[in-house]
Amino acid sequence: MMARAMKIGVIGAGAMGSIFAARLAQGGNDVALLDVAGPLVDRINADGVTVVRGEESNATRVRATTDPSEIGPVDVAVFFVKCYHTAAAAELARPLVGPGTTVASLQNGWGNGDVLAAAYPVDQIVVGVTYNSGLVVEPGVVMHPADQPTVVGSFAEGDGARPGRLAETLESVGLATTVASPVRPEIWKKLILNAATLPTSALTGMTAGELGGDEHMRELVADIARESTAVAMALGYPIDAGERVETILALLERAGPTKASMLQDFEAGRRTEIDVINGAVVKAGNEEGVATPLNKALFRLVKGCEAKRGLK
Repeated sequence: MMARAMKIGVIGAGAMGSIFAARLAQGGNDVALLDVAGPLVDRINADGVTVVRGEESNATRVRATTDPSEIGPVDVAVFFVKCYHTAAAAELARPLVGPGTTVASLQNGWGNGDVLAAAYPVDQIVVGVTYNSGLVVEPGVVMHPADQPTVVGSFAEGDGARPGRLAETLESVGLATTVASPVRPEIWKKLILNAATLPTSALTGMTAGELGGDEHMRELVADIARESTAVAMALGYPIDAGERVETILALLERAGPTKASMLQDFEAGRRTEIDVINGAVVKAGNEEGVATPLNKALFRLVKGCEAKRGLK
């Protein structure tokens, strides 16, 4: 059965927001991108969103705006902004959210759902992770290597209707999506992956393939994953360290020349999301009495690099 067409607001016209907006629009949904960057919005309105995969390049017309009142209430509002912009984006996007709106976060890190729950009714919030990756080539042009899975679930746990409808919509446009209940262990699985691979990539300048191809880095990635998994287990999430290490190393091998989002942030002179990645592991470790020396070192190293660049 085809999912009914939805009115969807995508908050954040970066790599992931553009990829999802373009695919959803191609599927016949009424999609609008909301972003604070006027030149980017103008570019998308003029030329559409272009998604590049290998030798293929496809442009899709997607409406974009800096004014949420031009969009109005939607069926689904999906947040793809950087974690440190979530609170401001939630305020900006209020005109998109009505009593029936599903508010979804597919952002990196731990804690975005809590920020959204402070702004909107808890029972309207869906959280999850996507393993899709993208690289902004230029404004409005994004490289998307391959389709990867997405997992969603109810922030309040127990309500499968909203995540189910969102998964159905994403599935209908070719974005493989499953519903998890509870969903928090799945978010921690992605958090463990990010904690092990994003700062190591950013600090070395290595692509995913290079990270996975170097013996010393493979060992470090595995050690960080084990340390992070110990924290997840202390929180009560049944995550297997051996599975995480095996999965992460295999993913690095397959990813080849892909650049991690934190490496992209470094190269673009942007703040990273280290606070909600390794910082979140360290915070949870402190609360649960689990030592996190590797995560703490990576957190401090990235913070030092940000300070050197004047990124506060």
